[in-house]
Amino acid sequence: MSKLFESITPQLEKWISHQQMFFVATAPLSENGHINCSPKGLDSFRILSPTLVAYQDLTGSGIETIAHIQENKRILIMFCAFDGAPKIVRLHGHGKAVLPTDPAFADMESKFPKRIGVRAYIQIELTRITDSCGYSVPLYDFKKHRDVLDKYNEQKGELKLKEYRLLKNKTSIDGLVGLDE
Repeated sequence: MSKLFESITPQLEKWISHQQMFFVATAPLSENGHINCSPKGLDSFRILSPTLVAYQDLTGSGIETIAHIQENKRILIMFCAFDGAPKIVRLHGHGKAVLPTDPAFADMESKFPKRIGVRAYIQIELTRITDSCGYSVPLYDFKKHRDVLDKYNEQKGELKLKEYRLLKNKTSIDGLVGLDE
């Protein structure tokens, strides 16, 4: 049976901190726009307060999340238990991209592992927190986080990553504004 929470409880925080992976979902306002859902890992999620969370947004080929939250702020984070007792937690909220030009970027950066290729921190003010059973989520054994993206970004370096973002992250697949750096 699903349960609604007013905030992230200490028990939920403990459970969330155990998860190695989460999913981010956003959508544009247009009914013809593409919904986006992305898996995330790499110790890139933080609970900042019982109703405020953030994750480290790394350079990638798309800019859907940032474009969508700049247009309408709607965002969903979902965690699934792939080991232990079955459980799903959904964090609905209003997102904001904290970009390198934002004064809050340095403070946010101090809360996460240092990485090359961080293009933003996605901060989410939570509006709805629920859990559900997760009975159909399969069991998996976590081996380790992949280091492919970190190695790729380190090899490219900040200058080439900036050029890449200018090429690949200016607009979403639906033409919404992404990054202008």
